Amino acid sequence: MTVGFSGEVAEYYAKFRRGYPERVLDRLQDYFSLTREDSVLDLGCGTGQLALPLADRVRSVIGTDPEPDMLRLAREAASGRGARNITWVLGADTDVPALAGLLGRAPSLAMAVVGQALHWMRYEELFRGLLPLFRASGGIAVVANGAPLWLQDTAWSRALRHCLERHFETELTASCGTADQDRSRYAQALEDAGFSDLRSTTVSYTEQLSFQQVVGGLYSAIPAEQLPSADRRPAFEDGIRKALPDAEFFPEHVDVSVLVGRAG
Repeated sequence: MTVGFSGEVAEYYAKFRRGYPERVLDRLQDYFSLTREDSVLDLGCGTGQLALPLADRVRSVIGTDPEPDMLRLAREAASGRGARNITWVLGADTDVPALAGLLGRAPSLAMAVVGQALHWMRYEELFRGLLPLFRASGGIAVVANGAPLWLQDTAWSRALRHCLERHFETELTASCGTADQDRSRYAQALEDAGFSDLRSTTVSYTEQLSFQQVVGGLYSAIPAEQLPSADRRPAFEDGIRKALPDAEFFPEHVDVSVLVGRAG
């Protein structure tokens, strides 16, 4: 997993990326029967959007990410919350075999959760590598936190996409693992790897985004090497502002997809 989410992109990620509704955490806790005695793994944890709230529900969390800046900001967020039961590990999905050695011989994880980062990973190999690490009734959760801002079914989202396609001179069609066909591929890969009792649910909500939230969310998704330089951002943002409808807030309907499966 190689993604240029470093430097300022990581800062935008920490400030503007969506969190997860409590209902999502409730469903994970119910399915895996999570308790204060359990340990969970968050792969591609970013700045802690899942790891931090999970830490309130279990004994310990291991958050892994290949970007040092992401982990630095995650540590800062954990410190601000007084969360001392999270271990932050620099690593990618390909490092799961090494992580297995650190966990010891006996299967111990109650859950491994993968958020939006899964579309960057070799998920078939990852699922097979994770299978031996779980305690009884443990398993994996794949959580997709809504479609990208520029791929939603609203007039402002379509306007944003057209503006970005002109700027970057490329068609933006990648669903980042959030589309129905992505979920079907992941479910089949989980079954092929040996997971069972697969279930898929959706938690939906709507919120109103300010223009600054739209721009901040966009900057959190642009690889660092493509992020407009500081001196060019005012013109870039002005172009987006002119392309969007004349409104103070922009409605966003978010469908959080939760796919879970048990080991064995």
